[in-house]
Amino acid sequence: MNRFMDYLKRIWAVVDDRTGISELVGPLLNHLVPPNTGWAYVFGSATLIAFTIQVVTGIALATAYIPSTQDAYNSLQFISNSSFGHVLRGMHYFGASAMVVLVGIHAVRVFLMGSFKFPREANWLTGLLLLALTLGMGFTGQLLRWDQNAIWSVVVGAEMAGKAPIVGDLIAKFLLAGQTIGGATLSRFAAFHVFFIPALIFGFLGFHLFLVIRNGISEPPEPGRVVDPKTYRSWYEKLLQERGVPFWPHVAWRDVVFGAGVVLVILALALIFGAPPLGSPPDPTLIQANPRPDWYLLWFFALLAMSPPSLETAVILLFPLAGGLLLMALPFVANRGERSYKRRPWAVGAVLMVVLMIGTLGVAGKRANWSPDFNPTPLPAAVVGADSGPVAEGAVLFNERGCQNCHMIAGYGGRRGPDLTTVGSRLTAGQMTIRIANGGTNMPAFAGTLSPDEMNKLVAFLQSRTTANPEIAIK
Repeated sequence: MNRFMDYLKRIWAVVDDRTGISELVGPLLNHLVPPNTGWAYVFGSATLIAFTIQVVTGIALATAYIPSTQDAYNSLQFISNSSFGHVLRGMHYFGASAMVVLVGIHAVRVFLMGSFKFPREANWLTGLLLLALTLGMGFTGQLLRWDQNAIWSVVVGAEMAGKAPIVGDLIAKFLLAGQTIGGATLSRFAAFHVFFIPALIFGFLGFHLFLVIRNGISEPPEPGRVVDPKTYRSWYEKLLQERGVPFWPHVAWRDVVFGAGVVLVILALALIFGAPPLGSPPDPTLIQANPRPDWYLLWFFALLAMSPPSLETAVILLFPLAGGLLLMALPFVANRGERSYKRRPWAVGAVLMVVLMIGTLGVAGKRANWSPDFNPTPLPAAVVGADSGPVAEGAVLFNERGCQNCHMIAGYGGRRGPDLTTVGSRLTAGQMTIRIANGGTNMPAFAGTLSPDEMNKLVAFLQSRTTANPEIAIK
């Protein structure tokens, strides 16, 4: 054994002499960090490990995934139906959730400990960009599943972006790579998910780590010990010289242990649950999916759905804009003073409020109005107002063709589209026919799927929905 270790040391000496690795890595491992940096500091490195898992599994998936509308769904089915591919997709899926959770906890830790204060303002800003890019990775990755849920989630997202004044249409067209979702959309999302966003993450991550080394890891805060930009650097250097410990192994061992735990948990979840099931194959003319985004974006969609229509634009634009600007301004308006959360109760309150808001809205998002009702109760006879004839047959078509999934009549149906309880008093038969045949925003065109006789029956039923209809019974 000793001879083997001596042999490895000789090999390492030769490699190090030719490459100078120790000159690069040595200072990083041996740099001093403040004392008592415990388990609360492990989430940043754990996020890096989760990102590494995403890169490795993503590269492996890319060897079998085909980013085209004809083959994307089938290639994912092929991957999911193989034992190794099933686990690989599972690791990629749970790794994405782990990355979001870990980067969120890391941001909360930095915020509560006041680590965004002088001289680490740039650390905070690059961390915010990495958080935004992580969410962008999740959003773009969802479309690559290329099932009904994926395409409708992106359609809903594009509709939200399209409500922005002046630039809304441009943003929506950029997301969809045109007027409607299709092959160009998939190619664009694949390029962003595989190349552009990871490249930005690598770049900002490297800069973020450079800033951590340059400015030093923030010391655990103590009540009463305030940050003064005029004296902090000299005080911090004195702390390191008197009480600092080398990063390796005194601090890094916790990162290694926790990081290994993250890998094992992701692997265990992948082995137990595997890859997320795919929905039905994509067909923009059919509404047969439950278009909800992944859990870490669901809360915002729910917030939009629960807002009054008159405030939709404000929620879509002002809420994320105000939140982003507030977080970006934080290290500049509060870069000095108390760091301990015990002396900053407003910081604890803000974190609790955000966690409760995201959690509550996430639960509410399961039944949000922006999602169609895919199991609506058929309209009862009292609402239809006829037992036979074109009106009754049109009511059956209204349910069978998915119209009732998105439109409500007398309290029955979904809320995705306008309420049609009194549509007969608002639109003529000709206007209804044109709208049904041509479709509209998030509404498929039915010209090729309804026969003239079916169209007439459906219009006859809708024409009977008037304010003067005595048969309408509100549930």
